[in-house]
Amino acid sequence: MLKGTAASEGIGIGKVMVIKEHTLEYTPKQIDDVQAEIQRFKKAVDTFCENTRAKAESVRASAGEKESEILLGHIQMIKDPFMEGEIEKLIQNGTCAESALENMCDTFIAVFSAADDELTKQRATDLRDVKTGVLSVLLGVEEVKISDASKGTVLVAGELTPSMTAGINKENIVGIVTETGGKTSHSAILARALEIPAVLSVEQALTKLEDGMEIIVDGSEGEVIADPDKTQIEEYSKKREKFIEERRELEKYRGQKTKSADGIEYQLCCNIGKPDDAVKAVECDGEGVGLFRTEFLFMDRTSVPTEQEQFEAYKKAALILKGRPMIIRTLDIGGDKELPYLGLEKEENPFMGFRAIRYCLKNRELFKTQIRAILRASSFGEIMIMFPLITCVEELRQGKELVEIAKEELKAGNIPFDENIKVGVMTETSSAGVIADILAKEADFFSIGTNDLTGYTMACDRGNSDVSYLYSPFQPSVLRLIKNIIECGVKNNIPVGMCGEAAGNKLMIPLLIAFGLTEFSVSAPSVLSVRKTVSEWTKEAADKVAEKVMTLLTEEEIVNYLKSVAK
Repeated sequence: MLKGTAASEGIGIGKVMVIKEHTLEYTPKQIDDVQAEIQRFKKAVDTFCENTRAKAESVRASAGEKESEILLGHIQMIKDPFMEGEIEKLIQNGTCAESALENMCDTFIAVFSAADDELTKQRATDLRDVKTGVLSVLLGVEEVKISDASKGTVLVAGELTPSMTAGINKENIVGIVTETGGKTSHSAILARALEIPAVLSVEQALTKLEDGMEIIVDGSEGEVIADPDKTQIEEYSKKREKFIEERRELEKYRGQKTKSADGIEYQLCCNIGKPDDAVKAVECDGEGVGLFRTEFLFMDRTSVPTEQEQFEAYKKAALILKGRPMIIRTLDIGGDKELPYLGLEKEENPFMGFRAIRYCLKNRELFKTQIRAILRASSFGEIMIMFPLITCVEELRQGKELVEIAKEELKAGNIPFDENIKVGVMTETSSAGVIADILAKEADFFSIGTNDLTGYTMACDRGNSDVSYLYSPFQPSVLRLIKNIIECGVKNNIPVGMCGEAAGNKLMIPLLIAFGLTEFSVSAPSVLSVRKTVSEWTKEAADKVAEKVMTLLTEEEIVNYLKSVAK
């Protein structure tokens, strides 16, 4: 059995089709006719864009509007004036189009790859896809096609890029296995949209899985079984039927309130990265947005977005939500998510360096511009402001002070905004967890970011395979911090939400009910399953589970116990 990341739920049983990418080798050469080479590059970009639009249309028809935008984003990347301008400068200096493209793309790929979060790293995957696409046109190499795959095929690849995914016929593809990628990668997003079971980051998948081999893909548990015997096929066929029936059952929770079995109501929101993601949140029956990651408005650009540009983005999301609440996290950028135009210095340890609220408080005009934009948008919906990476009360106070200054400026200009806008804290550091009692007296709400909270508390990088075994929100230390944060919020009468991945974990939900969480914020496709899980627990039953969990000594004991009592 091979293990990987459970990226798209379900069971797939079929025969392997290994996707082998063409080599894109070329010999770099010095260019004499610069203008002709620039025209060759531009023609290749136009062809790439034309091909990509066709792929996006295919994805729109098979997966949806939101998913097609992933590919349309590739056009924006290569057509970015800064990107095109820098490539053309290299060509003007005598570099051939292939080398100029590679040099520029590789520079940005290195920047995005150095980030500490999957969403930013995904930009590197997208840019590699763009580079491959344009290079293929320049070299006259046909791109990998998977549209001819026969019924009952399991795709196995080193990396399944969005452009490859565009050719998937979901009637024929029963599973996806890759050597790279995480739950938030575009491969995972598209697999979930197409409802194809997927297991990503399977080590040596291309070595151990061969063309024509029969395999089982368990996208719920992150397991791949090669050459299964008759008993295993029967067992997983039954699991597959059960999973399909459970998915049908989830539909009865659409349009319902999120309530526990004893009638306690919770708010169930979605995490988004850009305004258009709010459409998916509404379509999936989310009750609002618990986390709007605003750093994506700052990426793939050559300069800081203006106040008007930011205002329009926040306003657009608010109007899509039609009165549903939205928490906007202020800029979470820094040494680990470098943007060339910010001129940030390379740091030895970016995880603990000049980032998020620390960067913003030292760049007050940039920060105030964002706050003004959020305040202006607050007149179009129920919007809240959240500061990331808070470690001490001084940071919260300085941020709130800047909010008040921005309010006064808007008042002076007779610009409308919500004067009672709430300002909260993303509790994602061990420090914030320890001083939650202090922060709760000055914050309007908490939202627990379990991804960073787990990493900081366990002093481990989940992307480092040597220490990733420590990365679990079910570690006793992490659970104690989560419990303390929620209890401090409850004691001070402020709402407490959770926007990290753990919020959608069915094993975590009874603990969050017991601790007193008031809001869950998850990926849009997880809304109905979380609502179902919440409905299966009473506070009394959850309290008993939590009481037992807090006596257990290891992460393994806790997870095994929670699995044994799962509904």
